[in-house]
Amino acid sequence: MRSEELHETLLPKRLALPIFASDPLSSVAYATQEILLVLTLGGLVYLHFTPWIAASVVALMTVVVLSYRQVVHAYPSGGGSYEVVSTNLGPTAGLVVAASLLVDYVMTVAVSVASGVDNIISAVPRLADHRVLMAIGFVAVLTAMNLRGVRESGRAFAAPTYLFITGVLVMVVTGLIRYALGDAPVAESAAYGVSPDPSDANLTGLALLMLVLRAFSSGCTALTGVEAISNGVPAFRKPKSRNAAETLTAMGALAIVMFVGVTALALITKVHITDDACRLTGLAGDCASYTQRTVIAQIAAAVFGGEHSVGFYVIQAATALVLILAANTAFNGFPLLASILAQHRYLPHQLHNRGDRLAFSNGILALAVVAALLLWGFKANVTSLIHLYILGVFTAFTLSQLGMVRHWNSELRTERDPAPRRRHHTARVINALGSVVTGLVLVIVLATKFTEGAWLAVLAAIVLWVMMRGIRRHYDATSAELAVADPKGELTLPSRVLGIVLVSTLHKPTLRALAYARAFRPDRLEALTVSVDRDEAAALLRRWEEYGIDVPLKIIDSPYREVTRPVVEYVRSIRRESPRDIVAVFIPEYVVGHWWENLLHNQSALWLKNRLLFTPGVMVTSVPWQLTSSAHADRPTARAPGSFRRGEPQGPAPRAGTRHR
Repeated sequence: MRSEELHETLLPKRLALPIFASDPLSSVAYATQEILLVLTLGGLVYLHFTPWIAASVVALMTVVVLSYRQVVHAYPSGGGSYEVVSTNLGPTAGLVVAASLLVDYVMTVAVSVASGVDNIISAVPRLADHRVLMAIGFVAVLTAMNLRGVRESGRAFAAPTYLFITGVLVMVVTGLIRYALGDAPVAESAAYGVSPDPSDANLTGLALLMLVLRAFSSGCTALTGVEAISNGVPAFRKPKSRNAAETLTAMGALAIVMFVGVTALALITKVHITDDACRLTGLAGDCASYTQRTVIAQIAAAVFGGEHSVGFYVIQAATALVLILAANTAFNGFPLLASILAQHRYLPHQLHNRGDRLAFSNGILALAVVAALLLWGFKANVTSLIHLYILGVFTAFTLSQLGMVRHWNSELRTERDPAPRRRHHTARVINALGSVVTGLVLVIVLATKFTEGAWLAVLAAIVLWVMMRGIRRHYDATSAELAVADPKGELTLPSRVLGIVLVSTLHKPTLRALAYARAFRPDRLEALTVSVDRDEAAALLRRWEEYGIDVPLKIIDSPYREVTRPVVEYVRSIRRESPRDIVAVFIPEYVVGHWWENLLHNQSALWLKNRLLFTPGVMVTSVPWQLTSSAHADRPTARAPGSFRRGEPQGPAPRAGTRHR
C-alpha cells in the first residue's frame, strides 16, 4: 500500500473495539479464576470475600476508564501514558512508563495465548502434551495476520470477539434466570472440598489481609489493556478523540457487566478450583493426572447442561479464540509505542518504519519473537506467567494520572472562561482519584507478587529503561558528531585521490574493476595483490606484462599467508605518509543467485571491506560481476514481507489505473 493510502487503514468504532479492547474484554475469562485460585489457598472458607474483591475491581475499572477518557481528549496524537508522563513529569518518568508498558505488552501476548490454549485443553484434554507448540503456533498466526495491516487484522478478529461477548452475555443471562427460577446450575467441582495450603491455613489479622490483597491484585488482571485505546487514538477515524472515548466507554461497560456476571455465576454454581488438583478432596482417581477445567468452562457446562452441550462448546471455542486474539491488543499497542519511542530516538529507528501494508512490521516481529521465547521458557503455564503480569500497566496508570493532574493544573493557570474551568476542575478530580487508587493498587501488586515472580518483570523493565537511555545517548552523540559546523570546510577537496584495485587473479572481474577505477581519473592508480604463494604471484605478474596492462601491479609478500592484514597495513601506510590524500579501494566481487554460492565466494572481499571501513580517509567501492546464476533473481517470486520496498521482483506490473490492495 502507498503511504498516501494510510487514511484507508483508519478504523471505525466497530473494528476498533475488537482490535484495541479484546484484551480487557477477554480477561473476563480468567480474572475471576485468578481471584478464586488465591482465596482457595486458605480453603473454601475464604470464598465469601469474592464479591467484595470483585466490587473493588469494578470500582477500579470505572475510575481507570474515566481517567483515560481525559487522556484521550487531552492527547489525541497517541502515545497515551508515555506522552502524558513525558510531557508533564519529564522524560525520565516517561521512560519508566514506556519500559513498563513494553514489558506488559509482551506479557499480554504470553498470558492471553497461554490462557486460550488452556481453554482449548479444557474442551479437548488430550492436547495437554502439545501446550507449548500450540501456543507458539498461535503467536505465529497472530503475527502473520498483523503483518497484513491493522484494518485487515480487525476484520479477521472482529467476529470471534463479538461471538465471545454475545456468548458470555447469553450464558450470564441464562444462568441468572435459572437461579431466579429456583433451578440453580451446579458446577462439576461443586461436590469437591478444598484442603487449605499448610502455609495459608487458619489465617487471621495481617496474614488474612495479605491473602485478600493477593486475590485482589490477581483480579486486577481484568484491567490490562485499558490503556491501549489511548495509545492508538491516531488509528481511529475522525473525530478521533470522540470515537476513541466512545470505544473506551463501551469497552469498560462490557468488561464490567461480563466480569460481574461470570463472578456471580462462579459463586452460584459453586466452582471450586485450586492451584494443585491434589488439594481437591473427594476426587476419584489419581489427582496428579486430573486436569481441572477453567472456571468459565465449568460455568458453561453447568449453565448449558453438561460438557457435551452445544452451548458449552460454543463458549469454549469463543473463549479460546478471544483469549488468543486478546494478544492482538498488544500487537497493536507495542508497535505503536515502539514507533513513538524510535521517533524520539529511544529505540532503533527501524521500529519507526512502516511495512508494505502500512503496519509497523519490525515492532510486530520483535514482539512475536520475545513472546514466543517467554512461552517456551515458562512452558505456556498461565499460573507461572500471571505473576509477571499487570505490574507494568499499573505503573503506567499511576504515573499517567499524576501527569494528567499536572496537565490540568497548567491549563487552569491560563484558562479564564468559567465553563472550561469547571470541566478542567472535574477532570482534575477524576485523574487525582485515579492516581491515588492505582498507586495503592501498584503497591499492593508489588508487595504481593514480587517474590512470586514479579521481580522478573521489574528487572526486565529496569534493563529496558537503561537500554533506552543508552540508545538515546548514542543517537545524540552521533547527531552531534555528524552536525555540520562549517559547510565550506567540509566541502574542501582532498589533495590527491589514490586508487588501488585489489587483484587476486587476472580475469574479467579484475579487468572491469580496472576500467571502472580509470573512469574515476584518480591522481595515481595501481593494482595490488598479496603473495601467499610466490610461484602464483610470479605467474600473475608474467600474465600482467603479457596483456600489456599499463597499471602498475604491486605485490606484497605475506609469509604468514594472510591477505587482509597486509592490505590494510599497506593502505594505512599510504594514509600516514599523505594524511590529506584520499585512498579509493576498488574490490571486484561476484554476484551469485543462490545463498549457498555466497559461502563459496567473496569471503576475502567481505573481511577486507569490514576492516577498511574503519580506516579514516579510505573509500571502499565494490565492483560487481554478475555470474550466470544471478539471472534467476530477476524472475518473479512470491511476495515476502518487505519485498516491495526492498525492490525485489513482484511479478507482472499492475495495469494502468489499478491500485495495490
